[in-house]
Amino acid sequence: MTNPKYELGTVANRTFMANETYELLDFGKGFALPQGGSGWLDDEGRIDPSHGVQTWITGRMTHVYAIAAMLGWPGADKLVDAGLKGLTGILHDDKNGGWYPSIQADGTPEPGKTCYPHAFVMLSASSALLAGRPGAKELLDEVLATYDQYFWDEKNGLAVDTWDSTFSTLDDYRGINANMHTTEAFLAVADATGDNRYRVRAGRIIDHVVGWAKNNGWRIPEHFGPDWSIDLEYNADKKDDQFKPYGATPGHGIEWARLITQWALSSFANRSGAQPYIDAAEHLFNQAVADGWNRNGTVGMAYTVDWDGNPVVTDRMHWTLAESLNTSATLFKVTGKSEYRDWYATFAQYVDEHLIDHDKGSWFHQLDQDNKVIGTVWPGKSDVYHAFQSTLVPFLDPAVSIATAISNAQ
Repeated sequence: MTNPKYELGTVANRTFMANETYELLDFGKGFALPQGGSGWLDDEGRIDPSHGVQTWITGRMTHVYAIAAMLGWPGADKLVDAGLKGLTGILHDDKNGGWYPSIQADGTPEPGKTCYPHAFVMLSASSALLAGRPGAKELLDEVLATYDQYFWDEKNGLAVDTWDSTFSTLDDYRGINANMHTTEAFLAVADATGDNRYRVRAGRIIDHVVGWAKNNGWRIPEHFGPDWSIDLEYNADKKDDQFKPYGATPGHGIEWARLITQWALSSFANRSGAQPYIDAAEHLFNQAVADGWNRNGTVGMAYTVDWDGNPVVTDRMHWTLAESLNTSATLFKVTGKSEYRDWYATFAQYVDEHLIDHDKGSWFHQLDQDNKVIGTVWPGKSDVYHAFQSTLVPFLDPAVSIATAISNAQ
């Protein structure tokens, strides 16, 4: 019999997750740097200066504490403002526009302009806008203008990935990970502002992803050439790359399943229009779990698999379980199928037994296949974004972005 602590719909589960919400906020509250922006947190929630100031981490933490501010968490407003200070200050390229990927530990900007952190600037600005923070509207307007000019490929209905620092030369690489977080950000912007253009854009990305996955055994291709030709062998010689790993990433299949469901529910007036996308989301979730879960004799989700579904990198990344909680709960809510409620309980138990650091706080970010803590890809506990969202998303309207759903509930 499952422990009620892990079962959706029980008081015990809601209490467990609510406690985690506030524990994560308490752990992450030391992220703010004097110059603005977010530091990279170590195992105990202290800033690790060796990682510099990352734009994507700053965007994530600003988003999280904007939600915290709407929840009435004491001091959250000042932390949002610290994040915004970094995004409008040291992380912003005043000469060429856009945002540096990071300010490195020696104080110099990291070269290039990449889509991934710009998506998190969008997300954080839309959440800070809902939280009523000064400067959020101006930041959102600027990042949308920058994104529209340089990253959104209107012809193809997808986002490009990497420019040089001056936005003069576009790299040939195209990737689906940046498009996933672009989809998340577009939906958040549409919900926060009412501008439905961004929901339509999210749908264009989703149509590509569903088509590619359907034709590839419901495993999403991650890497592409400049003409959006699929490159299934990308990084075959560097299979555990932090942002561009080889093969399929089950956690991404699971995360996409929720975003696709959210988009479909918010885009169609009736269930019949949304149903093909919900069906696709179920295929993605079920294939990802079949490929990744408990495949090598120990409990957990493999990080990557090859194109036949065989595990390649068997480390367990905390974010895959956070997204598994979100998507299993969402699919149960939308389909009513008990298997998804059962998966949620399975994932919640794993999180409690292996990922939550009951001693020092937050979640361990990376485990090996035997569920021992390692830090080869994710040293420390850089931010609380994935874990924090997984304590709230399962209990919110699956058609609405998290910050807007919290705002609507106030």
